[in-house]
Amino acid sequence: MQTSSNGIQLIQQFEGLRLTAYQDSVGVWTIGYGHTGPDVRAGLSISNSQATQLLSQDLQRFEQGVSNLVKAAINQNQFDALISFSYNLGLGNLQSSTLLRLLNQGDYQGAAGQFPLWDKAGGKVLPGLQKRRLDEQALFLTPVTATA
Repeated sequence: MQTSSNGIQLIQQFEGLRLTAYQDSVGVWTIGYGHTGPDVRAGLSISNSQATQLLSQDLQRFEQGVSNLVKAAINQNQFDALISFSYNLGLGNLQSSTLLRLLNQGDYQGAAGQFPLWDKAGGKVLPGLQKRRLDEQALFLTPVTATA
């Protein structure tokens, strides 16, 4: 599966766009739409198109990771919610989460109930993370409707 335009918009909305590198709430150097890594450092600036390219490259890695970790059948909205969750928290946190365990056991409601529990950074509840998790949860629970 690939992230839909709805999933990409969700990520862009919550990550925001910053064309100059900054340290996030836990001190990680970040640029573009939440891109992190050894290539991000103080003083780095990029263009809009570079930010979009970094997002596209990052999404490929997360799409592969989520596809490898999730064993249960999921729809596009569930996939997009898991991509946003993983993009923000990392694939390692998804892999070790109760959310993934419940999902892979077929407990979709139980898995959905786990999203709001991931609302902290540096041990503190952040309102932006609370909103993101609730939006991811809502997307996860939204059935995919057929288009005519």
